Amino acid sequence: MTSRERVLTALSRQTPGRVPVDLGGTTVTGMHVSCVDALRRRLGLDPHPVKVVELMQMLGEIEDDLKQALGIDTAAVARPATKWGFPSADWKPWRMPGGLEVLVPGLFNPTLDANGDILMHPRGDTAVPPSGRMPHDGYFFDNIIRQDPIDEEALNPEDNLEEFQPVPDADFAVMRAAALQARAAGRAVIAAIGGTGFGDIANVPAPALRHPKGIRDVAEWYMATRLRRPYVYRVFERQAEIAIANLERLNAAMGGLIDVIYLCGTDFGTQASSFCSEATFRELWYPHYQALTGWIHSHTTWRVFKHSCGAVAKFIPAFIELGFDILNPVQCSAAGMDPLELKRRFGDRITFWGGGVDTQKTLPFASPAAVREEALRRLDAFAPGGGYVFNSVHNIQAQTPVANIMAFFNAVREFNGAH
Repeated sequence: MTSRERVLTALSRQTPGRVPVDLGGTTVTGMHVSCVDALRRRLGLDPHPVKVVELMQMLGEIEDDLKQALGIDTAAVARPATKWGFPSADWKPWRMPGGLEVLVPGLFNPTLDANGDILMHPRGDTAVPPSGRMPHDGYFFDNIIRQDPIDEEALNPEDNLEEFQPVPDADFAVMRAAALQARAAGRAVIAAIGGTGFGDIANVPAPALRHPKGIRDVAEWYMATRLRRPYVYRVFERQAEIAIANLERLNAAMGGLIDVIYLCGTDFGTQASSFCSEATFRELWYPHYQALTGWIHSHTTWRVFKHSCGAVAKFIPAFIELGFDILNPVQCSAAGMDPLELKRRFGDRITFWGGGVDTQKTLPFASPAAVREEALRRLDAFAPGGGYVFNSVHNIQAQTPVANIMAFFNAVREFNGAH
């Protein structure tokens, strides 16, 4: 059974020969570039600067030799673009705080503020105010909020739609080439084109725009879902139209090469609760997700990947109704997210992708033995009957001990050898 066949079997909620494993298939199932470098060194792989394939979170590229060493079954196929609106191309060396040399795109042109914090600028244009910040002793970037005073009478939904545009044909050509390479290697292809998630707070501040208009402050945006609901609804409605047009073109360019589409990273859960009620979700988000998933399932064979951190058990019935085939990251430490209960209630209708180990406490701070034990417990809970792809709960963060990362991947190898 190839890696692709293994993933598709699991997504059909049948038992594959072994539990499939993802690392780096999406921007929410990856690993900080410093950990990728450390892992490559531990495994004795060719030492060279690692590409930062997602700059905001500073995620490292998972190359084929590392995939082979760890038994990874997936491949990411995404647009060659960054959160700041410049292409992922023309790679050059850059030294991170702490001294690690990595590779970054050619238009990565950070500046420093008085504190030594690293500032990122839209389109790499240092003539405009920065839109991202990495603390001088930090490991990833946060958005800088750039919010003009809000004139309620002048609010125009088009202002919150400026960043949603047709995908360039050249991007599809790059994606197709990557998908063909992944298919030749026998891996499952996970595609992402961006612009298909509604109200994702990582994107609301619009870091790629030089002068963003509309509602760009995160707190204002959350309040707007209650206080300016018709405005937000119109934004989502038009965004869905643009997204479907891009999905149509993606399908025409390479539809038969795609196994999974990473559709949305909007979080609806917190550690203990949720960002909105079920009623609000159904009123404000549901119709627009339904437009996208309905088009996908009517025109393609793609499986739809939904990411939402936190306590989201109450939303899972709606996710299933909408045609989301996959739920990630399965944050088992959040309220109501017990692995055995999730599998019992929903395991016959949705695939759990993630949940393999807690990345807030266990993986970074526990012992390798504790990591192994937790990973094996999660596998025991989620793997029976298929419908599970092994990955951590969200990205593996900087300063995670490499011994713990090894223990995590050795645990799934141990589980697969015993079953």
